[in-house]
Amino acid sequence: MNVAVVGCGYWGPNLIRNFSGLADCQMKVICDLDIKRLNHLKALFPAVEISTSFKELVARQDVDALVIATSASTHYAMAKQSLLAGKHTFIEKPMATSSAECDELVQLAADRDLTLMVGHTFLYSAPVRRIKQIIDAGEIGELRYISARRLNLGLFQRTINVTWDLAPHDISIILYITGALPHSVNCQGNSHITKGVEDVTSMCINFNQGLFATVQNSWLDPRKVREMTIVGSRRMIVYDDVQPLEKVRIYDVRVDTPPHYDTFAEFQFSYHYGDSVIPYVKQEEPLKVECQHFLDCIRTGGRPLTDGVHGAQVVRILEASTRSLHENGASVQLHGSDVGAAVAVPEPARLISA
Repeated sequence: MNVAVVGCGYWGPNLIRNFSGLADCQMKVICDLDIKRLNHLKALFPAVEISTSFKELVARQDVDALVIATSASTHYAMAKQSLLAGKHTFIEKPMATSSAECDELVQLAADRDLTLMVGHTFLYSAPVRRIKQIIDAGEIGELRYISARRLNLGLFQRTINVTWDLAPHDISIILYITGALPHSVNCQGNSHITKGVEDVTSMCINFNQGLFATVQNSWLDPRKVREMTIVGSRRMIVYDDVQPLEKVRIYDVRVDTPPHYDTFAEFQFSYHYGDSVIPYVKQEEPLKVECQHFLDCIRTGGRPLTDGVHGAQVVRILEASTRSLHENGASVQLHGSDVGAAVAVPEPARLISA
């Protein structure tokens, strides 16, 4: 299977490296407007061909799958051309800049029986998959709320705000581990560096039965923070992706209320403090797992874990956050087609064993 990568800037070289290292595909062509960048990567990967013309690349019959790692504003147009040309398509996050664009791409792929996958890499990381297994097994009890923080100093952008830049990671994880879709979104933020481009935001994603998730993002924080706290009725999980090894820790702590009491004076909260456990998690590069999963889905016709529907759901939440920002943090409802159907995607066997 011949693969081409479009976009050789920040993330593209990582995709080129991983596809080049897989035995069951050939990294055929890399494409970018910067010829110096192409020549540099050609020196690192001598077997690849280089091109500065996306139009010519799409027309090539010897390319089976196209990987798009360009700026978000170009994702829709490039992916549409790729699908119309009959190529399996992998798009880096976010999938597009509007839900309407996402829906069109999903339909194009379905009509042509092509694999469409979105690069939500964290769903292919062993720590996130282990957290999903813990929650599904009922080890932490009923989910109560999730708090995510993704902060750092920069990298500032001018075309998208910090929510569109950083929040897709956490939104994707939240949708995955809850197996649910939200009914409304609130978001507040401010622009301190570039007028009209929020560099600090705080989002609340609301689900049924009282479950909610908060996502805090910033390009103006002195430290790099990649942390998610998942609170259950029996136990709690802290996922710290900055930690090199011990990324997941389970805390056996909770607060209980008495089942019955006769007077207010008899009412007492009960605080349970147990052990904290660090489960073993096998370390493997998530991007390698993701790239292999894309190839496996093409060969088997299986549904990707991060397919176009998942990518569209993330974009719908981002759209709602933008509307909420413009309405001073007002709640934006997600109804019916706004969130799509909640369809469970079976965990691929190759991921479970990874």
